[in-house]
Amino acid sequence: FFLKQPVAEASINSDPLTLPVPVNGNQVRQAARRTGFTLVEVLVALAIVSIALLASLRVAGGGTNSVGELRARLLAGWVAENILAEQRARGDWLPLGIQRGTGRQGGLEFAWREEVIATPNPAFRRVDVFVFAAPEESRSLARLTGFVVQPPGAVK
Repeated sequence: FFLKQPVAEASINSDPLTLPVPVNGNQVRQAARRTGFTLVEVLVALAIVSIALLASLRVAGGGTNSVGELRARLLAGWVAENILAEQRARGDWLPLGIQRGTGRQGGLEFAWREEVIATPNPAFRRVDVFVFAAPEESRSLARLTGFVVQPPGAVK
């Protein structure tokens, strides 16, 4: 078994610190075998770490996709605001109906649809602008509603 041998003394009156010291070489090998990890334990730990890293990569990838979607929605909102600002700046009395067009913002191409609708007050028209990702109109990225006022002297 083990013999206790003093390692160091803090002072004359304190108890000595002791460590177990093996008696023969066989016990040294057994003690060395008991410390450390087995191959199976290391492989299990690596498997757990790799699964955790893969899960974190999946989350990071999802965040990257969300950023692209948010950027497209932000730019689509700017396209809609630009269309309404142009209508107000021109001061035109818009005809009732639907207009379509395309716009470019931030390096992306967008398709838009403008619906001009009559209101109960004949001096106002409601303008709904829908903005979509370029070729298809399947999903609206932005929707903006505004009103235009009939300019003085315009024919009803």
